[in-house]
Amino acid sequence: MDEEAKEEVIEQEDEGGAATATQKRPAPTKREPGKLPPYKVLLHNDDKNSFDHVIRSVMRLTPLGEDDAVVKAIEAHETGVSLLLVTHRERGELYAEQFASLSITVSVEPDR
Repeated sequence: MDEEAKEEVIEQEDEGGAATATQKRPAPTKREPGKLPPYKVLLHNDDKNSFDHVIRSVMRLTPLGEDDAVVKAIEAHETGVSLLLVTHRERGELYAEQFASLSITVSVEPDR
C-alpha cells in the first residue's frame, strides 16, 4: 500500500453554480478494517527521576524487559526522548496517564 497521502481537489460553488475556489486536502488514508492507526509512546528525559525509578516504572507499566527498559532510559537521558512502544491512541494515552501518576513524562503522537 502506498503510504504517501494523495490529494483530492474540492471545488466550491457559489449560489449560481459557478466554481469559486479550489482547495486541496489529503485523501483519507486506507487501512485494514478494524485496525486502529498507530501512535508512538515517547519517554522524555527529566532531572527529577532516578534511572532506577524510570527503569522499574517502564518494566512495570509496559511489556518491556529490564534490558530494553535500561536502553530506553539511557536513550531518553542522552537524547532527550526515547520511543518506548507503538500502540493505538487510547492505549498510548493510558500509558501517558499511568506514567504521569509516577511523575514520569511520556507523550503520545501519531506514528506517521
